[in-house]
Amino acid sequence: MRKELDARSPLYLQLREVIRGKIESGEYPPGTCIPSEHTLAETYGIHRLSVRSAISALIYEGLLKSVQGKGVFVLAEKVERDLDTLGGFKQTMLERNKTPSTRILMKALREAGKYYADLLGMEPEDPLYYIRRVCSSDGLPMSLEEVYIPYEMVPNLCDIDLGVFSIYDVYEFSGIHLARTEQTLDLTRLDAADAKLLELEADAAVMKFQGVSYDQQGRAVEFARTYTRGDTCSFYAHYRK
Repeated sequence: MRKELDARSPLYLQLREVIRGKIESGEYPPGTCIPSEHTLAETYGIHRLSVRSAISALIYEGLLKSVQGKGVFVLAEKVERDLDTLGGFKQTMLERNKTPSTRILMKALREAGKYYADLLGMEPEDPLYYIRRVCSSDGLPMSLEEVYIPYEMVPNLCDIDLGVFSIYDVYEFSGIHLARTEQTLDLTRLDAADAKLLELEADAAVMKFQGVSYDQQGRAVEFARTYTRGDTCSFYAHYRK
């Protein structure tokens, strides 16, 4: 059944708001494909170029994502994360009424090696924990994380189930309180295997955060490298004069 739009205002703007309303109401839920350009043009009695303009505007806003050969998909609402506030993934998601989950891909004890020893103030032969995991919010994978923690900081980490307790929980158990993080942000691309873990296309561009966190005594507690999907998160920072 054809649904007419009001010809007194630009048709693509009207269709943009119609689609936005269906996304906000849940009629077009996150992760699903919206109707094709042809279907929308037929449904609303407008030219496909107007449909394309409406969709392009919503892609620019971050509400939709076009996947070549598959269609246009609804994106989940972006989660804001404050770059000025120290907090773990689980804590951040819970504060935003999201359901966090993590999948541990690897947890191993290894020698630090020169690179990580220099970052963490260790000797190259000293042991550290290497943790690789995927962090998800409401079932949607958001980031791939690699964390390096000196063994002496949390020697019992091998006995703790990181599927139940967060790394920040582990620090609390050990009386460690993070005070600051020195972090950098870059854009990079994932290989096919890592992109698949985040449900992205091969060679997808992601944000790469990496840095060292220190406790109140100035000890280096961890080095973390995190690859985050830009279509699921937005970040903000405060600047003061």
